[in-house]
Amino acid sequence: MKASRTLAVALCAVALTATAACGKDGTPGASDNAASASNAPKAPSYAVKTDVKIDSPALAEAKKRGQLIIGAKADQPFLGFEEPGSGDRSGFDIEIAKMIAADLGFTPQQIKWSTLVSSQREPAISKGQIDFYVGTYSINDERKKTVSFAGPYYIAGQDLLVKADNTSITGPDSIAGKNICTATGSTSIKNIQKYNAKVTQFDTYSACVDKLTTGEVDAVTTDDAILKGYASKFKGQLKVVGKPFTEEKYGVGLNKDDKNLRDAINDAIKAHQDNGDWKKAYDATLGLSGSPAPATLPTIDRY
Repeated sequence: MKASRTLAVALCAVALTATAACGKDGTPGASDNAASASNAPKAPSYAVKTDVKIDSPALAEAKKRGQLIIGAKADQPFLGFEEPGSGDRSGFDIEIAKMIAADLGFTPQQIKWSTLVSSQREPAISKGQIDFYVGTYSINDERKKTVSFAGPYYIAGQDLLVKADNTSITGPDSIAGKNICTATGSTSIKNIQKYNAKVTQFDTYSACVDKLTTGEVDAVTTDDAILKGYASKFKGQLKVVGKPFTEEKYGVGLNKDDKNLRDAINDAIKAHQDNGDWKKAYDATLGLSGSPAPATLPTIDRY
């Protein structure tokens, strides 16, 4: 399901953090962003490695086609966002994907982005439709039965997004009987059902946010990193409430049996943590939502 034109226009403002304004009537100006386009931190460029030798079926196919196919989200401000019109991608997940691609020997121009909603991730990975997936993808044991994960590269926590004037919802303990919206196929569903809420599901979080702005649902729930991006884009209209009530470890999803590629992606994440790229990329993307980078970076879970 697609969000309304109003939501699409509002989200277009995310491009101000990396490119020029969208230029449509009603689009928030630079002053509405956490930082304007002129003084916002810039994401680093990543040196592309040459003569990369990794015994990986997915990587072998990617080299043959001359293109790396990476699954991502397209409607999450500061995380994974596709600018309407130009198709330019921005966000922290996008930067993580570019870091990995560079260490695997691929330039940004050699990346083909594949937009997938949450429910499509495991099937796309298992069927080899993408080489790997970077898009607020929480690592858990159930998913590990189908796919494998590199990382984590970031740790978030589930929270709630409500209208700015809402005083009745203050956290998960106050949502019994409320209509709470989340994305189909997300871990948020089971987590929120524990609190006796009515759960409404759509393919995308942007659709949920659209329903929240029109008053058709009482709140949107997913990871705080995602919600803070929307709250920033709808400053004065929406707010994040309460404290995170889960721990969500974001990983890079890939084929279950491709251990060599998983090890290589883990090596890439660690290398860019150590050389400062991770922090620079965060400050230029997710940091613009108002959340400072964590003092301690996630520890890679190798298996």
